[in-house]
Amino acid sequence: MITRRKFLAGASIAPVVLAGASIAPARAMAASKTFQMATSTPAKIVILGAGFSGLAAAYFLSKQGTDATILEARPRIGGRVLSHTIDDADNLVVELGAEWVGASHARLLSLCKELGLELKNNQLNTRLIYNGKYFEKEAWAYSDAWKNKFQEILDNYANLSEEDKIDLDQMDWWRYLVDNGISGQDLDVRELIDSTDFGESIRQVSAFAALSEYAESSRKNEMDYKIVGGNQQLAKAIAAKLKPEQILLNHRVVSIVQSGETVTITCSNGFKIEANKVICTLPTFAMKQIAWEPMLPRDKQRAISGLQYARINKNALLYNQRFWNDESYDLVTDVLPHYLYHATKNQPSQKGVLISYVIGDKADVFARQSDEWRSAVVDDALKSAFIDTRSRLLKQVSYYWGNDDYSRGSYAIYGTGQWFTIRPILERNFENVYFAGEHIADWQGFMEGAIETGEAAAEQILS
Repeated sequence: MITRRKFLAGASIAPVVLAGASIAPARAMAASKTFQMATSTPAKIVILGAGFSGLAAAYFLSKQGTDATILEARPRIGGRVLSHTIDDADNLVVELGAEWVGASHARLLSLCKELGLELKNNQLNTRLIYNGKYFEKEAWAYSDAWKNKFQEILDNYANLSEEDKIDLDQMDWWRYLVDNGISGQDLDVRELIDSTDFGESIRQVSAFAALSEYAESSRKNEMDYKIVGGNQQLAKAIAAKLKPEQILLNHRVVSIVQSGETVTITCSNGFKIEANKVICTLPTFAMKQIAWEPMLPRDKQRAISGLQYARINKNALLYNQRFWNDESYDLVTDVLPHYLYHATKNQPSQKGVLISYVIGDKADVFARQSDEWRSAVVDDALKSAFIDTRSRLLKQVSYYWGNDDYSRGSYAIYGTGQWFTIRPILERNFENVYFAGEHIADWQGFMEGAIETGEAAAEQILS
């Protein structure tokens, strides 16, 4: 099968035109320009961001004998990976940021093995609340007609031509599904489940971006494992392999000046550093806050402004008992809590956590309300399945990525007509600055993509 990345990198793809600019595939462009670095005096490298992409880039470079300095605006490492100990007594850890490790996430799995981190199965079995009724995991399903049709669509994915894929990118996922005959409850439930994956309504997602992810992902759509102790354990393990002075926290970049082979970076605290090469792993919101000299090319400015990030609110509720009675419990709903899942699977305790994972406009509503309101809404949603869940609630914690000071969203979403236009521009180097991050990965929203693109940028610098 030709994956998204292989397809985009293929030499036979015709340049895509956006606003009058001819855009060649980024990988082909990168291959035409190499930088010679003297082995005796390697270039000084600065990495912007200590998320998984920046840490992976620094670790890759260190294994090649090259140190890099990481500038991180937050007071912690990990970026949009945010593990939180919600119960100290039983050491129960939940993920308020990036959560899922997929069976096909080769680089992340390899790094965990290399650094001695244990992973445990985190696959879940989905229940459904729809139209006021509760359905157990085996009591609901798509219609046979739609299951057969969707399997036919997935099977045909490998046969799509380049033109077919570009055409797909011109429509949204909702329209594509409707055009292929889905309707009624099938469509409603598909919207609920798929919008959970993309963080916004499927009316806002490129049909190609959606179809390619489902056609290329694992059986559970990459919701397969979690790192024992929290996903931030990987960030800590990578950081431990670097020199302490390589990571500078509380260093928000405010300007980047490129002159010849020198890049001067200034932070809001007055700190300045010069480099020969820079790897920028920042989300586009953070990139927009930087004064660039010379200015970023106009098409890159438009691409940065055009990329949207998912609005996701994670509300973790700690209960004194796992009343759902299934370690693999999750629940899709057509009401405000949207998606609820057991977040403390494989963590021994009588207590347990359900996370309400809310997307889009609903996340914005959730974020503005009080904890009491949020817990009441979750309790009301669960009434069709369980009696008196609210009296079992011990505490809760909520995080809304739409208000995050550094990203204003959780992960990138490619909308209609964007995959083959703005993505190659976002990936393209700008003089001595290289770019990485989940927003230019094969699939958005996964730690794997952050790691892969960080390592790819580091490798490109050393080539």
